[in-house]
Amino acid sequence: MKKILAVDDSASMRQMVSFTLKKAGFDVTEAKDGSEALSLAKQQGYDAVISDVNMPVMDGITLIRELRALPSYKFTPLLMLTTESGLDKKSEGKAAGATGWIVKPFNPEQLLAVLKKVIR
Repeated sequence: MKKILAVDDSASMRQMVSFTLKKAGFDVTEAKDGSEALSLAKQQGYDAVISDVNMPVMDGITLIRELRALPSYKFTPLLMLTTESGLDKKSEGKAAGATGWIVKPFNPEQLLAVLKKVIR
């Protein structure tokens, strides 16, 4: 079973993402911000990380940058799931190492299609 780390400061958004992924057969761990996610990611490996951009403590762009600096996450799919749709933010995410960018509100089928496309 593929392990996914879902990161969002909104409890309802984490629940929606988690519900969608668990229903599709993924093992999902939730984190409320980038700092908690980074700590979890250092303790165990995940097959993909789906993160919001705007969060307290550590934002999603910083999380992506920190994860890419770890050898075990150099090639792991790191997806952004955010309300941010501006080209400057997308460019910033891409430069940090984001694999893909999904704009909220998300469509469950779209999320699963993107995830299945990038996960091994």
